[in-house]
Amino acid sequence: MSDTVSVVIAILGGFIVLYGLCSLFIKERLYLSEASFAILCGIIFGPVCAKFINVSDWGDEDTITKEFCRIVIGIQVMAAGVALPKAYLRKELISLLMLLGPVMIYMWLVSGLLVWALIPGLNYLEALMIAACFTPTDPVLANSIVQGKFAEKHVPTHVRHIISCESGANDGLGYPFLFLAVYLMQMDIGPAIGKWAYWIMAFNILLSVVIGFVVGYVARKLLKYCEQKKLIDNESFLVYSVALSFFLMGVVGLIGSDDLLACFIAGNSFTWDDWFRVETENAHLMEVVDNLLNLSIFAYIGATMPWSSFNDYSIQITVWRLIVLAILVLLLRRLPIIMALYKAIPAIHTWREAVFTGWFGPIGVGAVFYAMVALESVPEDGPNAHARQMIRPVVYFMVLASVVAHGVTIPLFYIGTFATRTLTRTSEVTQILRIPKIDKRNIKIKRTNSDVEIDVVDIIPDNEEEQSTVDVQDTPKNEAPRHTAITILTPSEIPSHQNHHRSVHDNNRSVGTSATNLERDYQNTTS
Repeated sequence: MSDTVSVVIAILGGFIVLYGLCSLFIKERLYLSEASFAILCGIIFGPVCAKFINVSDWGDEDTITKEFCRIVIGIQVMAAGVALPKAYLRKELISLLMLLGPVMIYMWLVSGLLVWALIPGLNYLEALMIAACFTPTDPVLANSIVQGKFAEKHVPTHVRHIISCESGANDGLGYPFLFLAVYLMQMDIGPAIGKWAYWIMAFNILLSVVIGFVVGYVARKLLKYCEQKKLIDNESFLVYSVALSFFLMGVVGLIGSDDLLACFIAGNSFTWDDWFRVETENAHLMEVVDNLLNLSIFAYIGATMPWSSFNDYSIQITVWRLIVLAILVLLLRRLPIIMALYKAIPAIHTWREAVFTGWFGPIGVGAVFYAMVALESVPEDGPNAHARQMIRPVVYFMVLASVVAHGVTIPLFYIGTFATRTLTRTSEVTQILRIPKIDKRNIKIKRTNSDVEIDVVDIIPDNEEEQSTVDVQDTPKNEAPRHTAITILTPSEIPSHQNHHRSVHDNNRSVGTSATNLERDYQNTTS
């Protein structure tokens, strides 16, 4: 066993070290997420290729996978809740309800329909059970999309927040969809709905929300008190939210309620006043923990990928069916409903933001976790044994397809954004070519009757003199003129004073190098 542990930590540590050496180039230049490289590492060193890592030799693979995913998701949803702004759930309640209600129901039903149509031997309820596993968006992959240089430059803050909030909330809301299908498969409609209502909706969902809110509130008050009394050191202060997620996962897990949803609600309640987030935003401890966990879990998923099940004629499943299913799921599972309802979602302002939000609904660690829960809930030798055999290959292939597709399309969105902005700026420049060029200088004009001083301050460096004209009326309202700042007052706009004298000064901006401006005085001798 010690040799196995040594091999695993050597491979994982070596991969993280090598990836870390070029991680900035990969994420900030190539705009690729770490998940795809981690899965590739797991595939290379797993039982399919090098055979250094074989999780089945460690014990019950399903139990290990479920608990590992549970820990990673619990920390991630806590981090998602902590990272949201002050009272975010209250401010964006309508947006969140739309995404967790109509949008998520549509995702479940459409995904189930696609699984039922393309995977042979399943009825619609069994297809809904499988589809429920990859209905929630994944907070682990979502963090790689909403964080980093690309997101900060090209994704609006409100879009990043709503994607992060949705992925944190709906990862804990996968139970109602999964167990509604499971209960309807195993019992009559009446008992199934009754058990689903009191056990899943009341005990798992409502109770976990209450526990999460209360624990987060109490934890915030205790931390504030201890910090004010100088009872807590800096290290314990920074790791507080991680420890809180472990505590909640343990306690709520022992109760039997939804520990993932409790962690997300606790994260929001814990930072409801934004105090903890502001205090720790420059520490980056959560980012370090997230990075280690993300690389580890996706390397693990790569090592446990069931390649032989992707083309297994004994259960009537083939690779081409999975490829077609993955393409249709990625295109139809989320994007159409977001485009149809984005005007009713206040957090999404434009159709471009709707396209981005609709496309980037990744399938990842949460899908693997719910697949393990589904395997536990369906007997291996029961009437739904065939559907049980389909869970692992279908869900894992959806995860693989999502990691590849969403990892590759991030730079495509960058290229589209760059091209759109370039074309927009080009069209604006062509519309103002009629304006005479203003020389690079300060101009002061004095009138004889009503002395008016007009300053024109050029801010263009020497190498950009050919672009030194801009019409301020053509500049977007939310943006200041980029090239030349000019302020002009007409005589009718000048207040009347005894000496009819008024000075107008424009805003001096510093762009590029601070070169000394040439100054010439022009005087108008006619009134």
